[in-house]
Amino acid sequence: MFNSVRIVMTFAADPEASARWWGELLDVPVKVDVSDSGAVYAWVEHDGVELGFHPADDKRNPRGGSPVVYWGVDDVDRARERLLAAGCEHHRGPLTIERVRRIAQLRDPFGTIVGIEGP
Repeated sequence: MFNSVRIVMTFAADPEASARWWGELLDVPVKVDVSDSGAVYAWVEHDGVELGFHPADDKRNPRGGSPVVYWGVDDVDRARERLLAAGCEHHRGPLTIERVRRIAQLRDPFGTIVGIEGP
């Protein structure tokens, strides 16, 4: 019934800027769709998953109202350092949650909390 995660949508004050930051970090192209009302939805695709950025709206889609998405990484410390160097801020961790599994959370420059998980 359920397959793999296909789309993760977050809410951002500037969806296009958020997508461009992630596109640069992941070295993937950015796609942008502008609705008739002028609202921008922007996204990147990486490893079969669409990471989308929808305009934040205090009433319906507040920034920070999204789930924390965890990216699988080969080395938590190296990935964390790369994210910090790219402009993220420390949020939580790194934490060892199993003997061979660690996680960390960071806040990207646009306020979205993202997670990394790996050995």
